[in-house]
Amino acid sequence: MLTLGISTSCLDSTLDNQEIKLITAEEMKSILELEDVQLIDVRTPKEYEGGYISNAQNIDFMSPTFDEDITRLDKDKPVILYCKSGGRSSKCAKKMKDAGFKKIYDLKGGISQWKFAEETLIQ
Repeated sequence: MLTLGISTSCLDSTLDNQEIKLITAEEMKSILELEDVQLIDVRTPKEYEGGYISNAQNIDFMSPTFDEDITRLDKDKPVILYCKSGGRSSKCAKKMKDAGFKKIYDLKGGISQWKFAEETLIQ
């Protein structure tokens, strides 16, 4: 019985870590094809206007209305977050986890990595 208790507590802690998953551009491409996800660009509107990933919606992490803006999203539907290089999306992922979102993906390296992967895949 002691073994079962230890196994269960280890399982619980790994489930907590699965709520936010850092993904590569290649993994993101697969997730976008296989899952119905909410793709969120957390950069500023000006950065967003300079180029974004297709089907992404812009919710500026630095905006004073950010906490209110994310309440319009479906907490039960997976979310993929990205910014320029990964810093803001990481902070955003923690905020969204605290807000009750179930499945959060964070694009490692941000849109910079996505663009690099796109160029690599084209060649």
